[in-house]
Parts: sequence; structure tokens; C-alpha cells
Amino acid sequence: MINEVAAGLLARARDDAAAVRAVIDVAGVTDAIVGFHAQQAVEKSVKAVLASREESFPFTHDLEGLLERCAETNVEVPAQLERSAGLLTPYAVRHRYGGEPPDLVDRQTALMLATLAVEWATAQFAS
Repeated sequence: MINEVAAGLLARARDDAAAVRAVIDVAGVTDAIVGFHAQQAVEKSVKAVLASREESFPFTHDLEGLLERCAETNVEVPAQLERSAGLLTPYAVRHRYGGEPPDLVDRQTALMLATLAVEWATAQFAS
């Protein structure tokens, strides 16, 4: 059974992944918005897994830092997530505060990472 914090984070991660799926083919929605929701899905999935194991995590949008926290606490993360999730970090903050929107990940890769993260987190709770 997962704790309330972990369950809430996973629910919000699923919402963000659903947002990516809903807008991925909408021309009027920028890549930055797709990237933002993909980043949020990954961030909340990782935090949900850490919370489910009663591990602390920093309040950060830095996906590489959160994945390092997973390594420190012996949480296994899918290799594709470890290799590529950090590319989503700039979507969390840079374009929200007046910077140029990043152009690091195509929409399909963003969707794949969001989906992978949510599926991985869900599987962690089932075991």
C-alpha cells in the first residue's frame, strides 16, 4: 500500500501524462507546453516512487538530481529514463520565466518519457 503523498504525486503525474497525450497533435499548442507537461509527469513519477519508499527528495524540478537521489537510495530506474529524462528539465522553468523555450526534445520523445515514467512508477506500487 502506498502512502498518501506518493498516491497524490502519482495521480498528478498521470494527469500531466494525459495532458501530453491530449495536446500532442494540437498545432496551436507549443512544443514548450508539451515539454512542460512531460517534465512534470516524469518529476512527479520519480518523487512518487521516492515517497512510496519513505525516502526524502528535494523540492526541485531538476530531473537529473532526482534520478541521482534514486541511485543514492537504490531505486532502480529504467535506463531510457536515466539517459534522457534530464533533457526535459529546462521545460520546467526556463520558458515559464521569460527565457527562450528550449528545443531539446521532440513531441514523441516527450510523450514516450512521460508514459515510461508513469508506467514505471505505477509498477513500483504494484510490487
